Amino acid sequence: MNTITTSNDSFVSGDEDNGRVSNKNIKNEINGNWLSTSSSNLQEARLKAKAKRRLRKNSSRDSGRGDSLSDTGDIIRGANTAPTSPKTKLLDRKSRLGKGRGLPKKGGAGGKGVWGRSGEVYEQEEVDEKDPNYDEAQVNCVYETVVPPLDERDFEKTLTPIVQEYFEHGDTNEVAELLADLNLGPMHSEVPSLAVVLALESRASHRELTSRLLADLCGSVLTHSDMERSFDKLLQELPDLVLDTPRAPQLVGRFIARAVHDKILSKSYIEGYKGKVDCEYTREALDRAAVLLKMSKGGLRIDNQWGSGGGQSPVVQLIQEMNLLLKEFILSGDLIEAERCLRDLEVPHFHHEFVYEAIIMVLESKGEKTLDLVLNLLKSLCESTIITVDQLRRGYERVYMDIAEINIDVPRAYFILEQFVDKSLSIGIIDVWLRDLCPSRGRKRFVSEGDGGVIKLESC
Repeated sequence: MNTITTSNDSFVSGDEDNGRVSNKNIKNEINGNWLSTSSSNLQEARLKAKAKRRLRKNSSRDSGRGDSLSDTGDIIRGANTAPTSPKTKLLDRKSRLGKGRGLPKKGGAGGKGVWGRSGEVYEQEEVDEKDPNYDEAQVNCVYETVVPPLDERDFEKTLTPIVQEYFEHGDTNEVAELLADLNLGPMHSEVPSLAVVLALESRASHRELTSRLLADLCGSVLTHSDMERSFDKLLQELPDLVLDTPRAPQLVGRFIARAVHDKILSKSYIEGYKGKVDCEYTREALDRAAVLLKMSKGGLRIDNQWGSGGGQSPVVQLIQEMNLLLKEFILSGDLIEAERCLRDLEVPHFHHEFVYEAIIMVLESKGEKTLDLVLNLLKSLCESTIITVDQLRRGYERVYMDIAEINIDVPRAYFILEQFVDKSLSIGIIDVWLRDLCPSRGRKRFVSEGDGGVIKLESC
């Protein structure tokens, strides 16, 4: 008895008769069932087995879809369950047994990558002394974050961006928080000196912000001794600072006066240098500070000596500062100082108002001195492009519009204005078109040439 395996997965058994295999007793096994070898039954069994294999293959992919096999071997698709993907099945932890309420298995605590049941509190894990990784020295060990102290090379690189950003936003609390995160170590006294040096090279509004910053940092981040050491260093470095900022002694003196007023420095700070100063720049700075403190007793406001900055100042205050600038210029005649003071106001958009106030001062003055000085000042400002052509034109046109009201207080306003405009054209700061716009007062004739010298009463 021999067994022959065919390509249909069927087993053939029988007697060999002259090299031929007898097919009388051939049995075919399909899915564990032995069937007779009739052609119709065999073909039907093969189709059913193929359909079952296909159904089992897709059952893991479309689990729960409700597919079934009909009597003829056709697959009947379930209509109530939506097909799912293998990825969705892996992420879905609902039970597939058809029992329960469809809640996650193990209450959400089972599976890989989960934190456990919601609301579950874990107890502190006890250290196992028999653990091979157990280290007795680390049982009560406390770990802290250590920030290394800044050295001189990294100090300026770290602090300079902080101060420059402060000049933009003006928030002293943010600077205090940033400094608290740094380990300054012995470099605490370097913070005020660095801020003052950066302010010397900047605008007046930045110097005002620097004075406020020093007042807010003193006590919270820096001590009074840090402030004194910082200003001592500034006074020692004045010979080097003068090379970059010629007005450094005067500016440092103003910073010292403001610091004494804000109670950052003691009142005896300036007196402590008497008779001990050899440098002329240091002496100049201390003298400037002493003068300002004496003037403060007479009513000078040191707390606002730098000004509040261009766009933040009210218009009335700007006009007052411009008039004060013009009066000081008339007394001194220093063009360079006048240009610097106008720049320090930081109101380039408001320079047409300066032109207007300068012409009004000429109209209200007596004599040719003020007229010539103002003409020279306007010419210098135009050549240095501090005042543009458009701003100059707007200032003249505004005077033209208000000349009728000005003439009420200044009877000779029309005559002085015509004289000023003609000289402006002669030195080249205005053109002929702007000169022709200048208004002129109409002359009233009280006596007619043909009336025999009789005054016209209706014209009086």
